[in-house]
Amino acid sequence: MACPPLPQFHRKIGENYFLTSRSVFDKDRMAFDMSTATQPLPPPDSVRGGVNYGWANLAVAAFAMVGTLPGRTQGLGLVTEPLLTGFGIDRVTYATINLWATLAGSLFCLPCGRLVDRLGSRIVLTTVVAALAASVLAMAGAAGLIALCLAITLTRGLGQSALSVVSLALVGKWFGRGLNYAMGVYSVLVGIGFIAAFPSVGHAVLAFGWRAAWSGIGWALLVVLAPLAWLVVRNGPEERGLEFDAEVAPTQSGGRDLTLPEALRSPAFWLFALSSSLFGLVYSGISLFNQSILEKRGFDASVYHNVLVISTLLGLLANFGGGWLASRWSIQRLMGLGMATLSCALLLLPLVISYTHVVLYGAVMGVSGGIVTVVFFSVWGQVYGRGHLGKIQGCAQMMTVLASAIGPLLLAKTLERTGSYDLIFYGLAVVVAGLGTGSWFVPLPSRR
Repeated sequence: MACPPLPQFHRKIGENYFLTSRSVFDKDRMAFDMSTATQPLPPPDSVRGGVNYGWANLAVAAFAMVGTLPGRTQGLGLVTEPLLTGFGIDRVTYATINLWATLAGSLFCLPCGRLVDRLGSRIVLTTVVAALAASVLAMAGAAGLIALCLAITLTRGLGQSALSVVSLALVGKWFGRGLNYAMGVYSVLVGIGFIAAFPSVGHAVLAFGWRAAWSGIGWALLVVLAPLAWLVVRNGPEERGLEFDAEVAPTQSGGRDLTLPEALRSPAFWLFALSSSLFGLVYSGISLFNQSILEKRGFDASVYHNVLVISTLLGLLANFGGGWLASRWSIQRLMGLGMATLSCALLLLPLVISYTHVVLYGAVMGVSGGIVTVVFFSVWGQVYGRGHLGKIQGCAQMMTVLASAIGPLLLAKTLERTGSYDLIFYGLAVVVAGLGTGSWFVPLPSRR
């Protein structure tokens, strides 16, 4: 059929068709994109008041990341001391239990990533949250050491591993061109959630005991987060009649999504994954025994809780700064900055002798965590695309989980043999600085 004259053509569009946000006029080719111009109206529920529905998914994803608290080292750190007392175990034994539980839990990452790519985020997120809730409730009722080990393994696997993977992948599936900004907002929401969760759970543990606190978390996951995930989450913009805002990063030379094997062959994957993993190793080791570390320097449990809040708050501000720098700096330089700050925090920790020093250490640690977190959240979708994001994200997450399993054991062994944590802090500072230097210069893979 012959194309109508141009004025009539525009009237026809105005009367019968919906113009999507993608331009119908390709300025580079100086030609009309007829397929886009004649795209039918999307379903009426695809846009709510002109706001991208991806933000609703991002909010639930952030809530889900906060829900990983009972399966994360920071969360377990809140109940470490009463657990040691209640079950009559020493620190090395507990660190060993944590090691094997985390190693086994890391195996949940890859299958979860594949399921996200195959089944979609909605069903996987809802299922994982419900399973995590059951595991947390089981841990709260654990009567023996074997039951405790099994419950910790499941909370590690379903919380720290699986739920983290699906939460991060959900944001990457919805945002392309605005991924750095979206991850900055996501990081802020997660930070706010943890700022509220840390002192709340900590006070609940002190006031009611760790079992009551853990039961409360389990019921919140089951009654609040699981239904919210099912009702709100959708698998991608296409499911809502929207277009994905894909745009290749300036450092890329093409727009093809890379597969997991291609990602694993790139030096950038290993540099970013190892840097993030080493941060996880440091943070998990310090978080699990932070109260013990500070008590050896004359500070009580309340100071430990205050440091968590200070560190998380500064991390929140660093999320803003990291998101802003991500739009102006390369992702490699941003990771290098985060690792340099982490190295400074490790050098500061053995020098803590006053409350001011504790606050300074918490601030530097929080800033480093904020920067590294923004990079880890956004780098995989930005550099490798979203086609195989679940598998790539799952592989990177598994490495961070493995590292987080090793961290507490390294600290416990160092304390057992030397009577102090200082040696491991100085050694890790050197390794962190080396990875930070490598991050600054590593090239990104081509996506042609």
